[in-house]
Formats: sequence, C-alpha cells, structure tokens
Amino acid sequence: MDINMLRSLDTLLLLVAFLGIVWWAYHRKSKQGFDEAASLPFADDTRPGNGFDRGGK
Repeated sequence: MDINMLRSLDTLLLLVAFLGIVWWAYHRKSKQGFDEAASLPFADDTRPGNGFDRGGK
C-alpha cells in the first residue's frame, strides 16, 4: 500500500463523511430541531440579570 492509495482512501472517507453530514442536515426529521434552534435568538428572555444591565451609571 503506497501513499497514493492512502490518499485515495482518505479522500473517499472524507467524501462519505461530507455526504453523511449533508444528509443529516437536510433530513426531514432534523428540520424541527433546526427551526427551534434558529428561533432561539428571538426568544423573549425576561430573566433579571441578562447581561445588559451592568449597574453603575
């Protein structure tokens, strides 16, 4: 097994990993979780001390 064979196997492994991540990201079962995560920055945070009040002035 020479270096070119190892490089080919490495490329194939990375391609399979990439395709797996793409499949996971666009799978229908993942959509609800991603939609919830996307709306988190817009959630109403009414807890005191959320970092915007620094006291003092």
